[in-house]
Amino acid sequence: MSDRAGPPTSPNAVAAFLDEARRVAPAASGTAPRLIFALDATMSRQPTWDLACSVQAGMFEATARLGGLAVQLVYFRGFGECRASRFVGDPRALTGLMAGITCRGGQTQIGRVLRHARNEAGKGPVKALILVGDAVEEDLDGLCAVAGELGLLGLPAFCFHEGHDGQAASGFTEIARLSGGAYARFDAGAPGTLAGLLRAAAVYASRGLDGLRLAAREDTEARRLLGAMTSGR
Repeated sequence: MSDRAGPPTSPNAVAAFLDEARRVAPAASGTAPRLIFALDATMSRQPTWDLACSVQAGMFEATARLGGLAVQLVYFRGFGECRASRFVGDPRALTGLMAGITCRGGQTQIGRVLRHARNEAGKGPVKALILVGDAVEEDLDGLCAVAGELGLLGLPAFCFHEGHDGQAASGFTEIARLSGGAYARFDAGAPGTLAGLLRAAAVYASRGLDGLRLAAREDTEARRLLGAMTSGR
């Protein structure tokens, strides 16, 4: 969500991020299922960015015994800044990358995230897109068109929405529905909810609906995602 204008994006800061990505985040094994983890890093998101830093390792832990997971971090912030790391298979590497990024004012760039996911899927299978945010400030028809393309590619978007903004809820719900994914709301004051949603999405990326069904036997958030993905089937 937009708040107030932050400092201009420094080219040196961007270069440092990419250098760090190459240094601490070597490409993950080509055999590991690939998942894109995209976060809104505009100004109002700093508390949730910090929360995501602290709980994202659960995505890897949830799939370690299933053969692992390759995760790519994507974030947007400021004036037109949208960046992606390489795919990594080490939660410590992803945590290190996230810890070096601060949130800055700006508009949402969800369309760029969706198009990036579509392009990555053209290079090789991507099992899931996770999108964490609290606002949708773009033309919904355009977003829905790309979300539909993701659905045709078999790339579901799991849209995890912080807060109660009605416009954002409608937008994220449609993106999830058209892509074949799931929408879920969470409160940053209850970190266990986001952690559980990330774990459940990771299990889906690793083992599909069958894996999610197994996880849903004992996990509340897995049941939420499973219900959202299968309610119309």
